[in-house]
Amino acid sequence: MTSLAGKVAFVTGASSGIGAAVARALAAEGVKVGFTSRKPVDLGLADGLGVACDVRDLAQVEAAVAATVDRFGGLDIVVANAGVGSWGPFEDTPVEDLDEMVDVNVRGLFHTVRATLPHLKARGAGDIITVASEAGRRGLPDEAAYVATKFASVGFTRSLDHELRGLGIRCTNICPGGVATNFGMGRGLRTPDMPQLADMMSSEDVAEMVLFALTRPRHYRMLEVAFRSMSEQSWG
Repeated sequence: MTSLAGKVAFVTGASSGIGAAVARALAAEGVKVGFTSRKPVDLGLADGLGVACDVRDLAQVEAAVAATVDRFGGLDIVVANAGVGSWGPFEDTPVEDLDEMVDVNVRGLFHTVRATLPHLKARGAGDIITVASEAGRRGLPDEAAYVATKFASVGFTRSLDHELRGLGIRCTNICPGGVATNFGMGRGLRTPDMPQLADMMSSEDVAEMVLFALTRPRHYRMLEVAFRSMSEQSWG
C-alpha cells in the first residue's frame, strides 16, 4: 500500500454524496484537497480548499485548478466525479435533462482532464480517477441517456490510459452499482421513498474503492474497479 500523505488532489462534484466522501477520505490520508461544487461548500477539511465551479465551463475549471495548485504547490490526483442523472423511458426524458447530462457528465469530464493534465505531467506521475458507473459498462433500462454518457466516460478514460501510461499517469474507471445518495433524486423514477435505496451501497463504500486504486504500488495500474451491493443482480 502506497502512502498518499502530502499528495495534492482535485475533486469535482464534492458538495455531497460520493464527491464529499472521497474528499474526506483523501484528507484523512493526509492529502491536501481542492474540491469543487456549483455552489460554495465547506467540508470542514483541515487542509482543504473549496471552490465554486461549474464543470460545464472550461474557464471555471481552469480557475479552480489554478487555485488548488497555487494553494498547495502542485497536483498529483484528479477525481472527476461531477455528474447528473435522470431516469425513465427515453422518450419521456426532458430535452433539458438530456443536454445537462451530456454537458456535465461528458463535457465536464473533458474540461476537468484538460485543465489538470499539464499539472500531472509536470509532476512526472499521477492518477486520474473517473467516477463512472456500472451504467458505463452495459445498457440498462430507463436510463438510456445516462448510460450513454457513462459509456463515454469509461471509453474516454480507457483511451487516456494508452496516451498517459508512458508518462507515469494512471487512469482508472471506478464503476459502482447503485449508491444511496441524493444523486438524481426527484428526476424520473428515482425518489426518496424508493425501497431499493435501503440495500444500495454508501458513498463511503465508493470512497474506499477510490483509495484502494490510488494506494496500489506505482509499478502497476488498475484500469477499472467494478462493484455492486450484494442485493443487486449480476449482469455479466
